[in-house]
Amino acid sequence: MPRPGFVLEVDRSTPPILFWRGEGFSLEKLPADRSRVIYPAEPLAGLDDVDGHIRNALLNPVDMEPLPALLKPDMKLTICFDDASLSLPKMRRPDTRQRIIEAVLDLAAAAGVDDIHLIAALGLHRRMHEYELRHVLGDRIFDAFHPRGMLYQHDAEDPDNLTVIGETDHGEVLEINKRVAESDLVVYANINQVAMDGGWKSITTGVASYRCLSFHHNPVTLQNTRSLMDRHKSDLHKSVWRLGKVLQDHGPKIFTVETTINTDAFPSPFDFLSKREWEWSAKDRALYLGTQKSLNRTPNRLARKIFHSIESPYATTSVQAGFTPSVHELTLEHVYAQHLVPVEGQTDILTMGIPFISPYNPEGIMNPILVMCMGLGYLFNMYRNKPLVREGGVVIMTHPTYREFNPVHHPSYIDFFDEVLADTTDPVVMSEKWEKKYAEDEWYRHLYRTGNAYHGVHPFYAWYWGAHGQQWAGKVIIVGGDPSTVRRLGFTPASTMDDALEIASDVVGRSPTISHLHVPGVLVADVT
Repeated sequence: MPRPGFVLEVDRSTPPILFWRGEGFSLEKLPADRSRVIYPAEPLAGLDDVDGHIRNALLNPVDMEPLPALLKPDMKLTICFDDASLSLPKMRRPDTRQRIIEAVLDLAAAAGVDDIHLIAALGLHRRMHEYELRHVLGDRIFDAFHPRGMLYQHDAEDPDNLTVIGETDHGEVLEINKRVAESDLVVYANINQVAMDGGWKSITTGVASYRCLSFHHNPVTLQNTRSLMDRHKSDLHKSVWRLGKVLQDHGPKIFTVETTINTDAFPSPFDFLSKREWEWSAKDRALYLGTQKSLNRTPNRLARKIFHSIESPYATTSVQAGFTPSVHELTLEHVYAQHLVPVEGQTDILTMGIPFISPYNPEGIMNPILVMCMGLGYLFNMYRNKPLVREGGVVIMTHPTYREFNPVHHPSYIDFFDEVLADTTDPVVMSEKWEKKYAEDEWYRHLYRTGNAYHGVHPFYAWYWGAHGQQWAGKVIIVGGDPSTVRRLGFTPASTMDDALEIASDVVGRSPTISHLHVPGVLVADVT
């Protein structure tokens, strides 16, 4: 059995702890007797026969008829799938989505179904490059469907291909992809990497319009989302589940296929990243030193390319299919079995190393807005019950926070940084003053629809993602970041971890408690 996650109390014999710093790392010595490190569980074992489990899930679904009974020769069948934001890093081929879709297509062929469309559920994310689609779906599916226009990517700004399904009792409008809405059956192929994924969120965000998304991707909702990893304390998920009820009552029949993966993210020679520092062998220490020295001499662009080329040896730990809410409850059980780590009490300071990747920069640069999003949006929210850091405490992140942007993927981010953040870092103020301008800008809309750019409003959504963490923390410090860039984010720069702890003392006193969230290795701190 793999070892569960645990909390290490730091003493004088504890070795320095690994921190990510974008496309690099550092080893930091945490103060003894008042620091702790929260380690994720080791990767759970994967399923022996993934394809067999997928077939079994399709034939024996939860609270629905078997998939073959739902397939008719004259029907409209639409298969939707998660985009390149999952998994992180990308998994080795064959991707789980390819396995699911091939199994569905085999059953559809046996039933004589001819009208089949495949749609990448982008939401407001950038269009995937051809090589990314091939990686996710495999060459056989891509070559069979893409040339005939039956494999394409959702366009949240195409008025001719959006339709309103209905409205919730809170006034939220469910507007989704027209082909999806008019289908006799929709099959959704999902990868759940964290508890935030899946469920009704897959369709009500993945193939929704900007108007639909704006009802829950906004500052007020996200400030009141008390954990993205616990949907019962998330106003965002409550909105999504209300929209899901409208979809269930008035939309097409949905057959959800959800899978979970373990945390085996880094192959050799990067597997030392997932080990506990005091268990590093002589080879691991040599690999760390060699990797660090090489990265220090490597231009950022090349280092980024190396890291984004990683294909993770993830193993699939579960497959379940059928009625969306029932399936998702089973999925969450498997996700939490891998991720939950019991933690007693909150802390004065939360430290975290920000890696090179987030859901919004596959194949791209971790720009300053995404550093904020990854730190205060994703990693801060890796808790259940209550945050790891006490209200008014300090968050310390390590990242170079260079003022670099991918002009193809993130054009509106550049202007957001220069224009919006120069005016305000307050999510509510920027929403009221600036969001409409970016959302309706014709140039951003054109780049989103025809190129590989995130929607014009996306930097706002990335910023809102950290709204709860921004509101909760008394101070945010970034170690090693470009000072002027860090200040533009509204945070405090520090040169070293010791400097950061000294700065934090103004807020939390001279002997604060410190907790370090040890990544890589996804974990959810179950804080009591």
